[in-house]
Amino acid sequence: MDDHAPLIERAFSFTPREQAYVIENIKGEIPEFIRGSYYLNGPARFSRGGFKYSHWLDGDGMACALHFEHGGRVQFTNRFVRGTKFVVEEDQGHPVFRAFGTTFKTSGPASEYDRLKRDIMIESPLNVSIYPYRGTVIAFGEQGIPLELDPETLETKGEFNFGGRLNDVSPFSAHPKFDSATGEMFNFGIAFSSAQPCLNLYRFDVGGKLLYRKRLPLDYPCSIHDFSLSQSYAVFYLSPYILNMEALARDGRTLMDSLSWEPERGSHLLIVSRETGERVAYIPIGNRYCLHLINCFEKDDRLTVDVLEMERPIYDQYKRVPDLFTDVCEGQPVRFVIDVDSNELVKTAAIDYLLAPDFPSVSPRAFTKPYRDFWMLGISATGRCGRKFFDQLVHADWASAKARDIYQAPPLHYLGGEPIFISNPHDEKAGVIICQVFDAELIVSAFALFDAFNVARGPIALLGLKEPIHLGFHASFNPNRKGFKTARVSVARSEMTGKT
Repeated sequence: MDDHAPLIERAFSFTPREQAYVIENIKGEIPEFIRGSYYLNGPARFSRGGFKYSHWLDGDGMACALHFEHGGRVQFTNRFVRGTKFVVEEDQGHPVFRAFGTTFKTSGPASEYDRLKRDIMIESPLNVSIYPYRGTVIAFGEQGIPLELDPETLETKGEFNFGGRLNDVSPFSAHPKFDSATGEMFNFGIAFSSAQPCLNLYRFDVGGKLLYRKRLPLDYPCSIHDFSLSQSYAVFYLSPYILNMEALARDGRTLMDSLSWEPERGSHLLIVSRETGERVAYIPIGNRYCLHLINCFEKDDRLTVDVLEMERPIYDQYKRVPDLFTDVCEGQPVRFVIDVDSNELVKTAAIDYLLAPDFPSVSPRAFTKPYRDFWMLGISATGRCGRKFFDQLVHADWASAKARDIYQAPPLHYLGGEPIFISNPHDEKAGVIICQVFDAELIVSAFALFDAFNVARGPIALLGLKEPIHLGFHASFNPNRKGFKTARVSVARSEMTGKT
């Protein structure tokens, strides 16, 4: 098998140390307008007590922060996200909870191995995303209660349960949406009941109060990772990637192995009213798969929904670490134009880029509004057999239906983390992209800053870290760092302690 990601194993062979320091190794110039905090979350440790996780989604979550200050000063901080799984397993020195895609062979008591395989409760490693919210920062895993982190130090404060509105069995996704125009937050979670699966939709007001939790019946228990908002609607891409609860509960399969791809069922757009939480449209759109949506907006009595479509689900390509994406399929940014009133798909369009795009990002100014530009990562060796990894940063444009410019990482360099757009407050047509870079030859990590509208030029600044860190998943940026220490939230949280 060919190797299109030589030395990528070095990105998974170490456990990052928790650190906090001012970055001294800066090449290039940091634009003066960048003020605030960048956050990144992702799986960072893949072994404990002699056991190794084989699936990328199973690593312990680690949060990273870059605090951009006056005079080009940048403070770096990273800490493990200390949820229940991390705290208990650190204390016992070995895996205790089931994982998403890893099973363990053990020489210990059969009852212990059986429990690891069959315990229906799966504790999240809280390694997917991280967002600033009402004066604090929240780290998310898949389908569970998020954790509050200190926005400066990233110290874990405890579970963030929205004033007791969430509990241990509340499904809550890693992709909440925040509307800066209204101050509202929306999120969802899937209840994988074999009797009646449903989608739970949550709406919180500007003060963090839960306005509603609606339960929308689903035809089957499908896996949904992300959704999108327009000014009037919440939009879900329902792919027929179906969880077999019996296989998970009784057969001892991993969560990943309990999911089956059934394209003959077809894919649909589920459109829900933001105001009422009620279903307003359900539209067939083919039989492809969607992990992440890009954006959606309303214009001229039409709803436009932009997504990244793939030929099939991608979770199997996250295994085995470090030999990832060995058979990754093509994907493409696709636009659906919907007449909601008539429940009709009016038009489709696509961007001419097929190299397994993922982690799409738009300017915060474009959220829920008509827009042109977005950014994403890609894998240049898509279509060729052998392991590979993200090595392209892509700037795409709906007006031209093309990838306008592409940054190709040098050999032995890999990109990680959702590319985040930072707006220039003095020029709405200018901005910077932050993207993580790992040099596998030298085993060093950095954060690269790009001119958002000329990424092919390469980094305009490179922030080199003292020690390597993990290749992350989702990121965010808070331009309003001031007030973090005083703007405390009023919602309840349960305190949790762990080793430091």
